[in-house]
Amino acid sequence: MIGAGQLARMTHQAAIALGQSLRVLAVGPDDPAAQVTPDVRLGAATDLEALRAFARGCAAVTLDHEQVPQEHLRALVAAGVTVHPGPDALVHAQDKLVMRRRLVELGIPGPRFAEITAPDDLVAFGASAVLKAVRGGYDGRGVWLDPTPELVAELLAAGTLLMAEERVSMRRELAALVARSPFGQAAAWPVVETVQADGQCVEVLAPAPGLSAERAAAVQELALKIADALDVTGLLAVELFETDAGVVVNELAMRPHNSGHWTIEGARTSQFEQHLRAVLDYPLGSTTPTAPAVVMANVLGAAGPVAMSLDERLHHLFARFPDVKAHLYGKSERPARKIGHVTALGAEMAEVRGRASLAARWLSEAVWADGWSEHDGSPPTSQRGDTPPTESQQGDIPPTTRAGRHG
Repeated sequence: MIGAGQLARMTHQAAIALGQSLRVLAVGPDDPAAQVTPDVRLGAATDLEALRAFARGCAAVTLDHEQVPQEHLRALVAAGVTVHPGPDALVHAQDKLVMRRRLVELGIPGPRFAEITAPDDLVAFGASAVLKAVRGGYDGRGVWLDPTPELVAELLAAGTLLMAEERVSMRRELAALVARSPFGQAAAWPVVETVQADGQCVEVLAPAPGLSAERAAAVQELALKIADALDVTGLLAVELFETDAGVVVNELAMRPHNSGHWTIEGARTSQFEQHLRAVLDYPLGSTTPTAPAVVMANVLGAAGPVAMSLDERLHHLFARFPDVKAHLYGKSERPARKIGHVTALGAEMAEVRGRASLAARWLSEAVWADGWSEHDGSPPTSQRGDTPPTESQQGDIPPTTRAGRHG
């Protein structure tokens, strides 16, 4: 796997159960996957010779990020290396203009868009423009919601390829995750709702609350259609905006995706195992959920230093919520950085979401948002009184509403 971030780290865990050894190409020995995987090669994804040496002896090569030059991937394929997803498919996740033009050809709904090569192009597009970098960018990076001609001039001068998309009036954001094998077998997980804050995902609700069976099936079919048309092998994550009229596609990713972390505990086959099954051309696994409601919440680095160690925070989390699963990525803490995630399962979405939110906030800041005491097990402030709270009440806080993002 080219790349050694948390996605490669969790893919390594899935590979063990399949009897496989995952080799990773890491920038440094402290990369999340490099800390736990025995077969680590150091090098840059932009170095063709490093890629050639890395791929030697591998049954297949896949990626945990899209930042691998097209010409390098094509050179590997030309040398006989099995690369999944292939460069012809991956370019649609690397280049937003290529993606948009292809989706138009396929009749897939999306926002109005245009290439921006001069400040006047932004003016001509209109005031509804969202400016995006054509290549790169994630978690809100490379997206400008209130662009100006001056910003366009500055970015173009720095060599950034740009495009504009029309701002979408949306109800919420959804994601559809599917997998496809080299010979076209495909599988889809339930459609999820992704909750954003400050440009990055903070929660994933599975399945998406209140989504009709008809719309959920239509979204899954749309994702499967894209995977087939682009000849994707491995995972395809389709990020969407739900509007009053239906859905429009926001972006594509062809690798394990943040919107699919819930599948580790929440589905019969996790996205990480499924990606390996697809890349190695094994029959795909069942995507049936393991609980009626599953919530994944990202653990983000706190705004300031946290006196309590992460290990001690984990101890207190498990003492309060023994059923919540935590995944830590081995990354140093800094503001808003994804350092891990938690997953909670149950019967009722509001209660499950409350536990996941409390757990993620605690691991991030060492703060129980409901006032619970980690020292004596005192109930939340709002529940103190004559009647002891139940276990589910201890984890129940109202869901929050967060702004979405175009990125």
